[in-house]
Amino acid sequence: MDIPLIPIEQFQLFLIILARVAGFIGAIPVFSSSQSPAQIRVGLTFSLALLFFPVMSPGLPQISFAPAPFLLFIISELLLGILLGLAVRLIFTAVEFGATVIGYQMGFAAANVFDPSSERQIALVSQFQNVFAILLFLAIDGHHVFLRIAVHSYELLPPGTFNISGEAIPYLIELAAKMFALGVQFSAPVLAVLLLSGLILGILARVFPQLNVFLLSFPINIGTALIVIALTLDYSATLLRREFDNLDITLTTFLNLLNF
Repeated sequence: MDIPLIPIEQFQLFLIILARVAGFIGAIPVFSSSQSPAQIRVGLTFSLALLFFPVMSPGLPQISFAPAPFLLFIISELLLGILLGLAVRLIFTAVEFGATVIGYQMGFAAANVFDPSSERQIALVSQFQNVFAILLFLAIDGHHVFLRIAVHSYELLPPGTFNISGEAIPYLIELAAKMFALGVQFSAPVLAVLLLSGLILGILARVFPQLNVFLLSFPINIGTALIVIALTLDYSATLLRREFDNLDITLTTFLNLLNF
């Protein structure tokens, strides 16, 4: 039985679609970590590319398949996924930033663990809050936003129209500034209670000079912070849910700015 040969132009179009899908899959926080097996990521990328190809290939613009322009197309498609992943990663970075500040204030400055997702040492509280954010992201089907945007991106930003010279980079900087504010909001309740705890311990140190406030502060701050973290999980979930719900608008706006 003769196996029909795939035209080289069709295969090159498939590679362009595969590159963009690979960028999107690599941008999803769950799949971007080293904890996810490479076989799963590669298989999911190829499966989605095969599903997208019959639908997306007829609408693709005319593309030059000369080696140099074709390589630039592949690189631009991968870069597009990385930039979109960065816009989403900022939310998780804000969570990690706020939790790191909490960890230092409650006395966990030297208690670090290895984070497989970023492959570096992070604070214990940051690891807990990062896992909490990922589980919430999956619970509200945040990863489905990437799939919807991946399909919609071919209408908003066809291959070859990728442009970072407009308002896209300032918008990304604006998102980064917003994430610092989110990190402060995320850590504010615990920091306020720890500040009050430090004030009370300072008053006790003045009233009872013989009291060893330094040793007493460690168990009090750790216990108080853990209780406040448990009590404010709903508040943290509300902040994260708000950011995750706005992901669709954020990524769509970013894609529109990349097209200018």
